[in-house]
Amino acid sequence: MSDFVKNGPNAPKGYFAAEAAGLEWLAEPKTVPVVPVLEVGKGELRLERLEEIAPSADAARAFGAQLARLHDAGAPGFGWTPGDGAWFGPLESPFDVPTVEHEDFPDFWADDRLRPLADRITRTLGADGHDTVDEAIDVIADGAFDGISGQGAEEPSRVHGDLWSGNLLWTADGATLIDPSAHGGHRLEDLAMLSLFSAPFLDEIFEGYESEHPMPGDWQQDLPAHLFFGLLAHVHLFGEAYVDQAIATAESIIARGDELGF
Repeated sequence: MSDFVKNGPNAPKGYFAAEAAGLEWLAEPKTVPVVPVLEVGKGELRLERLEEIAPSADAARAFGAQLARLHDAGAPGFGWTPGDGAWFGPLESPFDVPTVEHEDFPDFWADDRLRPLADRITRTLGADGHDTVDEAIDVIADGAFDGISGQGAEEPSRVHGDLWSGNLLWTADGATLIDPSAHGGHRLEDLAMLSLFSAPFLDEIFEGYESEHPMPGDWQQDLPAHLFFGLLAHVHLFGEAYVDQAIATAESIIARGDELGF
């Protein structure tokens, strides 16, 4: 089996080392398949090449349970990262994100991830859109999504951090994680990103997850708050095509906050 080499002239210094550290940290609990790191070189990352197969409902259920066990392996704090530095986005145009460790999810999510990104895209959102996004961030900062469905606060989970469907490869060993932005976060971050662009057999992934880690009946209504960063990142990276979806998501966060008493 041949190697797969990632490189790019625009990659920030430390980018590949950080990705390697993230992959190794996700692999450490031995709960879910993760692409093996073979070597980190100057300006490149050498990985084992994966052979893809078609996804299946059974593989999706198995992955969901594995992902729950990965999350349950925990992290030192919200926002903690296993490497020096952290980035989000495609290899061609990643942007840096803070690596400050927080005890509480709202401080991490609202202040370190969402507000800085919203400020970067003020012009793209427009004045009214930015006001709506700010209001949604305030709801998150007030603690509406600290737990799940308004229940007790979550402990930091070991999350992939950019788990859209393209960063999940289906192989003979099971659904395998690639290209993380790994950090200590909220377990719903990964589940929300899987829903953002409709991962294959998403319902089965959720079923498998709940078989390992039971969830409140209405937990999926919290997902907009946890995919919000990924969606705002798409506005930042790709422009106006995602603005309407971002504003609609902000409105749903505000409405959900009202339901939860925030």
